[in-house]
Amino acid sequence: MKKCIPMVLAVLFLAISCKESDKSEEGTKQMKEVMAIHDEVMPKMGHLGKLVGQLKPMADSLGMESPQGKAMRDLQEANRAMMDWMRGFGNTFDAEEIMKGKALTPEKKALLDEEEDKVKVVREKINTSIANAEALLAKE
Repeated sequence: MKKCIPMVLAVLFLAISCKESDKSEEGTKQMKEVMAIHDEVMPKMGHLGKLVGQLKPMADSLGMESPQGKAMRDLQEANRAMMDWMRGFGNTFDAEEIMKGKALTPEKKALLDEEEDKVKVVREKINTSIANAEALLAKE
């Protein structure tokens, strides 16, 4: 019986270690998913700026309450939302956590859940504002 105790402890230790590793991998996987959303929409920021430039003269002549003015404001808000999200994300997580999969504390895991929700909203704002602006410009 005494010979079994070290074996049982070793198996228990191994099980606990694997469980912690799984939690760490979940955090790393979620961080990759959040960064994938960022990487999906970040290249669209230049296009967003071009659309603002195309809509501005129209909004200036037709008024800011025109569809063109609203579309321009939506694009600008999407841009601001992305910049604000990136600033907040960078202030919350360090480079090791973002780029190298450093294990997250339980508090940081909860914050990552919030950041994932926020970046999904940003993605929706960017995609919607671009689609609306392109549709308006296609009519011109």
